[in-house]
Amino acid sequence: MNYRHAYHAGNFADVLKHAALVSVLNHLRRKPSPFAVIDTHAGRGLYDLSGVEAGKTNEAQDGILKLREAPALPESIAAYVETVSAFGEMNYPGSPLIAARALREKDRLVAVEKHEEEFLALRAALAPHAGARAVKGDGYRELAKLLPPPERRGLVLIDPPFEEDDELENAVQALIAAHRRFATGIYLFWYPAKDRAGITRAVGEMLHANIAELLRIELDIGADEDVEREPLTATGLLVVNPPYGFAAAMRETVDFLGLHLARGEGAGGFVDVLAGEG
Repeated sequence: MNYRHAYHAGNFADVLKHAALVSVLNHLRRKPSPFAVIDTHAGRGLYDLSGVEAGKTNEAQDGILKLREAPALPESIAAYVETVSAFGEMNYPGSPLIAARALREKDRLVAVEKHEEEFLALRAALAPHAGARAVKGDGYRELAKLLPPPERRGLVLIDPPFEEDDELENAVQALIAAHRRFATGIYLFWYPAKDRAGITRAVGEMLHANIAELLRIELDIGADEDVEREPLTATGLLVVNPPYGFAAAMRETVDFLGLHLARGEGAGGFVDVLAGEG
């Protein structure tokens, strides 16, 4: 396994992704009926921001650690920071632990991870949460088995590591197939905003597949001229069936993050309604 999220936990991309995740989870909790969450690329669940891996990149310094010092957080970001802070000052929860914390007694989480070491850590991290289950396997294959959920309400998070050249295409096809089985579900699809042409094709494929409610969110923290080899500076989410009010909340979130997490020229972001009313 080449990719280890421990090097990137709590960075600006995690901040955007997890702020959106918390917002969707809070929406699902507003109705009394149960919901399911499926996380296709769950990782190990909990990350040590004071550990060796995080210390090699210091990406959390420009993400969650900087955000904790920012004044007057918007409501959506404040809810995210409160969720993350519940795990301790130097611990950062991945998406499965964020979701597990939001579960009520009647809700469920299935978190899929294929790498043995990460899976064992994930299973241990989720053990205290009665409604959460860790599954070892390929996220795309497992997703096909899990839909539609018996609850008929829920969220699917597709957050691949993008190790393979065809990862974007595989992820989009998995999302389209999942939507055919569970058309009313909410889908969060994370991507590194590098291959612009690829993302444009992905959007076209999703629209061609009759996905009627689609939102695109991007955040760019700008390039640091003092860094010889700039790491990832832009990240995005495609959101299928966004909840009511979600687009407005994310516009506020992106504007705030673009201002307070900026590293250099070109910082900012956008929220675009690609299909539906947003």
